[in-house]
This record gives sequence, C-alpha cells and structure tokens, in this order.
Amino acid sequence: MTDAAIGPGKAITMHFAIKLEDGQVIDSNFDTDPVRFTFGDGNIPEGFEQALLGLQVGDHVNLTIAPERGFGMHNPSNIQVMPRSQFEDMDLEPGLVVSFQEPGGELPGVITDFNDDKVTVDFNHPLAGKTLTFEVAIKAIDAA
Repeated sequence: MTDAAIGPGKAITMHFAIKLEDGQVIDSNFDTDPVRFTFGDGNIPEGFEQALLGLQVGDHVNLTIAPERGFGMHNPSNIQVMPRSQFEDMDLEPGLVVSFQEPGGELPGVITDFNDDKVTVDFNHPLAGKTLTFEVAIKAIDAA
C-alpha cells in the first residue's frame, strides 16, 4: 500500500541530484537505480529530509537548500595549521584529502596550503557554505 505524502516513518524511494548554484552536479542517481531510505533514519542530512516533507509519488521538483540546512556554514575555526612533521612520508598538494583518527571515528580534511614547516588543513565539509539545489523525483512512499 502506498501512503500519500512523505513524512516521519515513511520509506521513500527516489532519484536525486545535488547541484551547485551554477548547475554543476555534485551527486546524482538519475542514471542508476533509485535510493530508498526511511524518513528520520539519519541517512540524509536533516535539511534535505525536511525539504521533502509533504511531497508525493510522481513529484519531480527542484528544492533550494540553504547552507544552514545542508552542510552548514564554512567555519574558520575548522581550519587548522599543523606541523609538517605530522605528514612526513606524504606527497602533499593542495586539494589532497587526508584523514585523522579521532575518538569519534575518522575526520577527513583537505590540504589547502603547505610549506617546509606547516600544513594548513580545512576540516569543513567541502559543501559547507554553499547553497545547493536538491532535485528529487519521488518513485514510491510506503510505511516503513
């Protein structure tokens, strides 16, 4: 049985695309199988999930997701300068993604600058501070 609209406790099957303001596609599954998730299970960011509330099977919409509702604002305190000695055996280049083991799991960061003494690592999500377009095509809504 299909329920009418997306809301808490519903299982949603959908195609999606995440795009930057200039139209560049960051992620999409329109060319593959749709994704299925349960509303509220934590598999997609809350701001994206909340934007889906009330949509119905057959809806194909473009939703604007502000940074605060997507991947957060860019936080300057998430940029750390570390001793070059922590990266001894690595070939560094700007844009290189590195991971650090933290008590809560792995923490990825992007190298933005380096010299012989110091390495600057940005721990912000790569999409932090960006307004995104979330294109969705709802294929099915079921009781979870």
